[in-house]
Amino acid sequence: MTKLASSDLNILLVEPSTMQRKVIRKELSEENIESIDEAETVKSALKRISMVKPDLVISSLYLPDGSAMDIVNHIRKNPETADLPFMLISSETRHCELDKFKQSGVIAILPKPFSHDHLTTAINSTLDILSDDELELDYYDPETLRVLVVDDSKMARKVIINVLTNLGINNITQAADGSDAIELLPQGFDVIITDYNMPEVNGLQLAEHVRSSQEYSHLPILMVTSESTHAHLSNVAKSGVNAMADKPFEPSTIKQLLTKILDE
Repeated sequence: MTKLASSDLNILLVEPSTMQRKVIRKELSEENIESIDEAETVKSALKRISMVKPDLVISSLYLPDGSAMDIVNHIRKNPETADLPFMLISSETRHCELDKFKQSGVIAILPKPFSHDHLTTAINSTLDILSDDELELDYYDPETLRVLVVDDSKMARKVIINVLTNLGINNITQAADGSDAIELLPQGFDVIITDYNMPEVNGLQLAEHVRSSQEYSHLPILMVTSESTHAHLSNVAKSGVNAMADKPFEPSTIKQLLTKILDE
């Protein structure tokens, strides 16, 4: 598949403020995006999505009849829209509020006000999600690469799997947390992609288990995390994780990191 251009995108913009919609439309226009539908509420947004599935939903956090999370939850539960890219624009800074979106697999979280560079990066991530871009490796064939994806969020797993599929990787096994992953290890994998925050056994404990195991210690580990606390990240680095990526992540970052850790 040829990679899509930004001008090919059909976007649903959900924002109650007329002024903010004008500002965002102007920024999108500078990215050559002109196909933009608008909604002001959760109800109207869901109605538009049911009529014509957009390529990307861009939404403010707080809406007159709910929040952007109501839209996210609805589209993720519907098989026809579960993989729909979603971008949040918000002045919210509280970790507890933003982490829900990070765990849901949003493509980007932009601050208010956002820079044009922020938007460009998010649009490029959307194009990467929607386009095939096969991974090129020296020592592995993407078609036979065995990947274990570990995350307690089903929605987050779907986003990672979608990115991997676009990279030509289809041999993917899922685990809901570290304890499930440990039980699955005997099946044999070439790489582990894991979240940090999980019940039972978290990503740090999983990494430590793998590194202390004679049988699996060689496995490359990529950790994808919304955790930003320096102490936590320091402990992760010491556990033997090969690479880390933030949530929300750019698909191009995952591609670069996988290439790096698999071709080392």
